[in-house]
Amino acid sequence: MPAHPVVHIEISAKDPKVTANFYAQVFGWETSTDATLDYAMFDDKPAPGGGFPKVDNKNYKPGDVVLYIDSDDIEASLKQIVSLGGKALSPKTEIRGVGWMAFFADPNGNRLALFTPKPMAQ
Repeated sequence: MPAHPVVHIEISAKDPKVTANFYAQVFGWETSTDATLDYAMFDDKPAPGGGFPKVDNKNYKPGDVVLYIDSDDIEASLKQIVSLGGKALSPKTEIRGVGWMAFFADPNGNRLALFTPKPMAQ
């Protein structure tokens, strides 16, 4: 069976930039902000990095933490998740220039995501 490591972690934030600054000061994480998306990112190599999506009370609620799990085939993973009692929450969706993702819930209702990176240009 192929490895399926956690590759990205999202921690919801009322203000992504302020939240990124908090984690940078507390833990020394490298952070950056994408103002066009109102999204801040963190990097803590060698551990997986992640981001701080803005709380919108629809996709991201206060207290949400979402783990993104690597998948070679998002559609096949979603089918297996559903067959084992989970639920597909979104279809495979492109993240322009980055890859593809889909949200799902495990049988306990925990929301997680699958991620496939865009192949690197040779």
